[in-house]
Amino acid sequence: MKKYAFGFLAVVLVAVIIFSRSNTAPTPSIEVGKKAPAFSLKDVEGKEHSLDEYLKSKYTVLMFIATQCPISNDYNERMVILHKDYAPKEIAFVGINSNKQESVEEIKEHSAKNGFTFPVLKDWNNVVADAYGAQVTPEIFLLDSKGMVHYHGRIDNARNAEKITANDLRETLDALLAGKAVPKSETKAFGCTIKRVKKES
Repeated sequence: MKKYAFGFLAVVLVAVIIFSRSNTAPTPSIEVGKKAPAFSLKDVEGKEHSLDEYLKSKYTVLMFIATQCPISNDYNERMVILHKDYAPKEIAFVGINSNKQESVEEIKEHSAKNGFTFPVLKDWNNVVADAYGAQVTPEIFLLDSKGMVHYHGRIDNARNAEKITANDLRETLDALLAGKAVPKSETKAFGCTIKRVKKES
């Protein structure tokens, strides 16, 4: 009888763990070639922005970033340079902060300190991160004017700028602007895990 009870409890425990994980794990990333979910978020000044306003550009680069992640911070200068190089070519750049512990004031100070010339929107309760399936910072989604995803993944292949051998995002943008096929539409993003708000079951 005791063996049966122990076995039953073990099964229940495993089921609880699986159920818990299924409710807290992020959804799979949206696929390249699919339409990205619409959203509306506020910037650090409290002004609301919708995805539609950015889609007026030829392409839109959505960057899931952080203030406290050292890997994301290693890319601050590179993101500023990318924006400087491609904004004149009608490419919109938008930062999205989905980390639950990073406040709007912190994001505002971080943006000013690092000279961000692109907006950073606060994704409270990681709603947009969940909709896109974003899991780390930095992580990139590149959309066309219809909201279709053309690229998803990393900015480049090395945290240390001196060791870069593949400028994935830059190469993708250059190809699209030249009317050529994207060299690699999906790469593996690497960085700090997005700190999500635990969802109710």
